Amino acid sequence: MTGVAAPLLSATGVRVAFPGRRNTGEARAVDGVDLDIGNGEIVALVGESGCGKTTLARTLLGLVRPTSGTVRFGGRPLDYGSRGLKAYRKHVQLVLQDPSGSLNPRHTVYDAVAEGLRIHGHRGDEHTAVAEALALAGLRPPERFFLRYPHQLSGGQRQRVVIAGALVLRPELIVADEPVASLDASVRGEILALLLDLRDELGLSALVVTHDLGLAWNIADRVAVMYLGRIVETGPVEQVLTAPRHPYTRALLSVLPESEGSPVVLTGEPPDPSRIPGGCRFHARCHVLASGEAETAGVADRCRTEDLPVLPGSGSARVACHWARP
Repeated sequence: MTGVAAPLLSATGVRVAFPGRRNTGEARAVDGVDLDIGNGEIVALVGESGCGKTTLARTLLGLVRPTSGTVRFGGRPLDYGSRGLKAYRKHVQLVLQDPSGSLNPRHTVYDAVAEGLRIHGHRGDEHTAVAEALALAGLRPPERFFLRYPHQLSGGQRQRVVIAGALVLRPELIVADEPVASLDASVRGEILALLLDLRDELGLSALVVTHDLGLAWNIADRVAVMYLGRIVETGPVEQVLTAPRHPYTRALLSVLPESEGSPVVLTGEPPDPSRIPGGCRFHARCHVLASGEAETAGVADRCRTEDLPVLPGSGSARVACHWARP
């Protein structure tokens, strides 16, 4: 009997807390997360601004050290020493949201892409490696772009240069933080198609951080919905986005243009991460609880007082909700 393949990158019980202001508790930006990313898998991490998804992504990159819990790559815990992190970043690369801010305006395209090779002391042919990375990112012929500066490129071309800079080290996984948020609608589809092609051609894995569930639908194999530092629903993208079970996921989906029915407008802002409420952390804004449906189902008191377990990092669709659970 063949065992299940080990994940490429995994987080187990990850918690990240930052010191609070005077007379306040610590801010729990990530408050117990399990998340796995398999070989050749694209996982979308979605949620509102401030839910902790960017902090979690930075933790998976080794840019933030978790307060507790473990991040593993290839089955081994991350080494947070300078040499260990430098070696790790050959395998895992970041693609930032704003290509204009990511690229040094004084560097040519060639220098921008070659920077990673120079930092890591690449001993091969730099010219060939840069050309191959640009070609993989869809900038062909690559030599045509070598001496251009960022201001001479379109927004889509700049984002492709950023992606080429990540690809030049031939990583196994990229973390893309809102990779198309700053691009025109006509260009977004091209960049998403590029990421899918890279997965198919290179076996590249990706964690895509986004607030856009439509983007998750178009690109991801699996989706993890995050709220106030925890993943509240996770599973295969078709299952979660066509049959959402958590009230928060339903609310996020209800405002998409193609959604049927009236949009669910969440009241108020997410709670302060230094004052996370007891019980389900979504209960203060939950329309199911406010409407009386949770009371009818006999779980209203549990919603207000009983905490929910951390969801597993992979597997079938799971939800952290007293009302939605069988």
